[in-house]
Amino acid sequence: MTISLRRFPPLAVLRSTSTRRSSLAVACALVFSAALLGAAAPALAVVTTVESTTVGLQPRNAESVLEGVLEAPEIGELKYQPAALTFGNPAGNPVLHKSEVFAIYWDPGDQYHGDWQHLINGFFQRVGADSGTLGNDFAVDTQYTDKTNNPAYYHFTYRAAFTDTAKYPAAGCTDPDPLQEELFSKIKPITCITDQQVREQLQAFIAQHSLPTGMSSIYYLLTPPGVTVCLDGAATHCSDYEGAPGYKHSFCSYHSDINPGGTPTGDANTVLYGMIPWTAGGDGDGQLSEEDQKPAYDCQDGAFDPTKGESKETEAELTKKEVEEYEEKTKVQKREELEALALTGPHEQEPNQVTPCPSYDGWCDTGLADLIINQIAMEQQNVVTNPLLNAWQDSANNEATDECRNHFSSGKPEGSATALPGSLAGTLSNQVIGGGKYYLDNAFNLAALDLIYPGVPCIAGDNLIPQFTAPNPVNSGETVGFDGMESNISLNAGIRYSPGGATEPNYATYAWNFGDGSTEVKGYAPGTPTCEFPWQSPCAASVFHAYQYGGTYTVTLTVTDVGGNVGTTSQLITVNGPPAPTSPPGSGSGSGQTSGSGTPGLTAVNPIAAAAVISRSLKTVLRKGLVVRYSVNEQVAGRFEVLLDSATAKRLHIAGTPAVGLPAGTPPELVIAKAILVTTKGGRSAVKIQFSKRTASRLARVHKIKLMLRLTVHNATPGNPVSTTVLSSFTLSH
Repeated sequence: MTISLRRFPPLAVLRSTSTRRSSLAVACALVFSAALLGAAAPALAVVTTVESTTVGLQPRNAESVLEGVLEAPEIGELKYQPAALTFGNPAGNPVLHKSEVFAIYWDPGDQYHGDWQHLINGFFQRVGADSGTLGNDFAVDTQYTDKTNNPAYYHFTYRAAFTDTAKYPAAGCTDPDPLQEELFSKIKPITCITDQQVREQLQAFIAQHSLPTGMSSIYYLLTPPGVTVCLDGAATHCSDYEGAPGYKHSFCSYHSDINPGGTPTGDANTVLYGMIPWTAGGDGDGQLSEEDQKPAYDCQDGAFDPTKGESKETEAELTKKEVEEYEEKTKVQKREELEALALTGPHEQEPNQVTPCPSYDGWCDTGLADLIINQIAMEQQNVVTNPLLNAWQDSANNEATDECRNHFSSGKPEGSATALPGSLAGTLSNQVIGGGKYYLDNAFNLAALDLIYPGVPCIAGDNLIPQFTAPNPVNSGETVGFDGMESNISLNAGIRYSPGGATEPNYATYAWNFGDGSTEVKGYAPGTPTCEFPWQSPCAASVFHAYQYGGTYTVTLTVTDVGGNVGTTSQLITVNGPPAPTSPPGSGSGSGQTSGSGTPGLTAVNPIAAAAVISRSLKTVLRKGLVVRYSVNEQVAGRFEVLLDSATAKRLHIAGTPAVGLPAGTPPELVIAKAILVTTKGGRSAVKIQFSKRTASRLARVHKIKLMLRLTVHNATPGNPVSTTVLSSFTLSH
């Protein structure tokens, strides 16, 4: 006989000092649980109907749809599970174009700890503060559209949190695995409520407080330990479980809708909600009986450790002989052995746990809120992309978060996977949102199944990095090429809807401004006027161009991904040849190069300049300044300007002067820092640009920020100075 401890660490059950069960009896129960959990894997987190109620479930310990289905029978060939390939929204049913979020703690007994609420509400606030940025899961959802051809924008507003003290109704179900009430009598009442009772209370609460409904408001209802939620009166689909059928159908959270009109598009009376019962277990919570201090990694990462190549943690097994030897040990020896096993076995990750613990309430349970936060993050992605349970899902009814469940890789996770005494949890985090560290499942990137590069299906944020390499100097009239396919664009493929509602492929667009006044070139990828399959025409990721006159030109590439996010980069190209004739004042003609006022009829050669940001650390820049290296070919005077897009500046409350003279198609920008440049000759050097204290304090609140650098210089030609502008984008992060 063997006893598996991997999915049910012994400390959760065996450490009980209660006389209600002998250690041997618990060990036998553990044998059954381990065999059960290993043999009866739950269904994936599908859209399902229970007793006429349709919900999007997050079952316990479900694995990714993509997990284990990648094969490489031949080099360069990848095959995905068919279900993932069918992920779509063929009817074009609604996604959410903005989210106004309310958190309601239904807690008449004051059992939802304040430190848990503080962490959860802080998460909501930070997700809203980072709204519109690209660095987290929620940015990935912008690739999903509906018939309006508007994406599920990352427009998130945290509206309110509220503790609802309305009494629980009479139990609508029987909790399959209740807390040991006789051991811990503080939780009153311990109850079991159905989804129907959840709906009734939510509607009553909204009406009582005159809160908004409709297709942009989302309500998260949270319940404390001891309150179980079931989808049916028979208690076969519950947030608690006991026995084989119970575990198979138990869940961690779900989302659904109350749609009185019954329309597939919803209306002003529709209520969108996520049910977040307490499924974080009780490790470290001394206010629970020892028997109820159970782990809950099956509602977080299923015992995956991304620091070990995303493989499950090593399974620990006890033989029958080892169980017998365990029974012969003293109580102290048993506890020491069980705690050691719990620390080395599978466990949760709690980046926001108090270290060292205990916290001010005397226990090591603060980080349990991290497990609830992960559930909220998954439900938020599902609500946005599938609000009425009829939009984005695959042929097996898996939602967006099902495709990549238990994927937590994001570069190198911060913290340690090793469990700490007290909390029995590690401190790994894989995302920074609004300055806070979180451990969240990666988001599903459907574009990766369409295009091989970057081709990463499970990501923790949206990369949008336009790139191209400027050719060496050429002569006027010669053809030069610019290859925008160097760019790193996560959301480079998607779908859109024709006027008739049919789906058709969609791709990132590339727009080129050659800096010489010629018409902007715009298209998809890769690089011919008429694209071959699978691209849409015209294509313009790679382009050719010929310059008529000599000079130094600023070439600007602007990329818009399928989520509507925009990125820009610029490079200089030098063209040898006769300069463009200077046009008489007011004639409106010219070469398109930037030039200052000069003497009519005389020609002048633009100065050659280049600039590159050396700094990479946002923290260092805010403290010491932004380091920029530059080069010029002659004596010049000018200025450096740091630009921030106006939308982000508004969100961060950063003031600045509107930037003028930007290339066509560039979003509005503000000048938030600047420095003067004066040289006596050509050469290379560096300059440090300082931010004001107010601006630095605002920028310190973000983990990553994308900025632009503009260098404008003019030469010292007597009576006829001309200028050159260099524009480039860069990113700073903590």
